[in-house]
Amino acid sequence: MGVFDFLSGRKRPQAGVIAVSSQKLEAAILALNRDTAPYQITECTDGSCDLVAEWKIVDAKWYEIFGKAGLKKAFKVKMRLDPDNSEVRAVDQDYTVSWQAGVPSLALQASGFRGQKSEISFGTGYAFTEDLELGQVYNYRFNSSEVKKPLQQAVTDNGWTWRAVRFGKL
Repeated sequence: MGVFDFLSGRKRPQAGVIAVSSQKLEAAILALNRDTAPYQITECTDGSCDLVAEWKIVDAKWYEIFGKAGLKKAFKVKMRLDPDNSEVRAVDQDYTVSWQAGVPSLALQASGFRGQKSEISFGTGYAFTEDLELGQVYNYRFNSSEVKKPLQQAVTDNGWTWRAVRFGKL
């Protein structure tokens, strides 16, 4: 671990861990997908990166939960695999979310944010239930580390370095 790794957001593999091929690393990252996770990891389709991880905010199973929570922001983690240096460069992007008739609509936030972000939002709501009794109707907690920590772990477990990008090219 380098002296400034904590400040720079760099996560290195443990000593002695051999770096796998980029294809094996990509498969390991995509294997993090599961139905019960509130995020999804896909191949990037616009050419700006190799992989992207983001909240399942437009997934029918999840948008009701996100909508009830009143989530106003969402983010995605864009990743570029650099096989020459056995490094995954990652940058976070913010999005604003507006809800229309209970369905989410995403719009890119116009901000200068670039780099790494840690965000936690949580809440609970009480109202009258079907039994006409006051009760909890939702309880949520969204934490950006739910997305980022498994990604970082998969990268370092496979001998690669996770590098947070702030100003340079992804």
